[in-house]
Amino acid sequence: MELSKSDLFSIVKEIIIQSRLKVFRAANSALLESYWQIGKLIVEDEQNGKARADYGKSTLKNLSQQLTLEFGKGFDESNLRNIRSFFKAFPIRDALRHELSWTHYRLLSRIETEEKRNYYLSESITSNWNSRELQRQINALAFERVISHNVLADTKQEIENFLKDPYIFEFLGLNPNEKNSERELESAIIDHLQKFLLEFGKGFAFVARQQHIVTDTSDFYIDLVFYNYILKCFVIIDLKTGTLNHQDIGQIDMYVRMYDDLKRNEGDNPTIGLLLCSEKDETIVKYSVLNDHNQLFASKYLLYLPKEEDLKNIIESDRLRFELEKDRR
Repeated sequence: MELSKSDLFSIVKEIIIQSRLKVFRAANSALLESYWQIGKLIVEDEQNGKARADYGKSTLKNLSQQLTLEFGKGFDESNLRNIRSFFKAFPIRDALRHELSWTHYRLLSRIETEEKRNYYLSESITSNWNSRELQRQINALAFERVISHNVLADTKQEIENFLKDPYIFEFLGLNPNEKNSERELESAIIDHLQKFLLEFGKGFAFVARQQHIVTDTSDFYIDLVFYNYILKCFVIIDLKTGTLNHQDIGQIDMYVRMYDDLKRNEGDNPTIGLLLCSEKDETIVKYSVLNDHNQLFASKYLLYLPKEEDLKNIIESDRLRFELEKDRR
């Protein structure tokens, strides 16, 4: 079969890309394996030797000097400490995920708890985070912002493991000190859809913007529609640039009911409705259908990345509220 010049180029290009990808994966796997073994030896030698302080000052320094003379860059004291932390954080070699790079593992090894490390590891794989995005998510306390970390016990908790509060949209480029319209917010999300999906979480795929819903008497337009292939349901988003009110809650409740009736397919789970708002009145949330409806949620969004301490305070405040609501159920 005769190929056109463009077809020939495309096929050859794909062969080269796949070949280089195989080489990278093989090299990455070998690097992780070797670093794991080096880390194991360092830790075992440390445990059998002197106190950690003496070890860090002498043995690592000497080992670094010898390795650098023999192999060049890559074995300074700092990297040897990273390699040691890598083994201590991931002591089971067969559990290593070779689709993640050494840079991923270097970042993951610095995380203090196993639960948190496992969250970021899993999200890096399922959401295809590169190392830069992983660093952003760690800095933005993504783990702490997930609404629920509990074992899935019911439908609401299962959904809460996929949602965050607050969401951080600093990448949209909107000025947080100016009053942005809902249309501007929506357009910025579409312009930065890939980054939005990375922040939004795992399993989400974009479906529509301003989706037109027609009833016997009226026309409605839903801001954004996504589908989550893990939860197997549609997720409709209503954007609010002001404080959440009862009318907003009534509207998203109506949208969810209409979507289930008119758009939901056989085999899909019930539609989820999410109000994304710049301000959230907790009293309205508490005394509205949001408090006991398994498919309706409200999350605040920020157009800037707060300082870590400020973000921790926001998350802790929301966490306490969530625990109080959970106890009331």
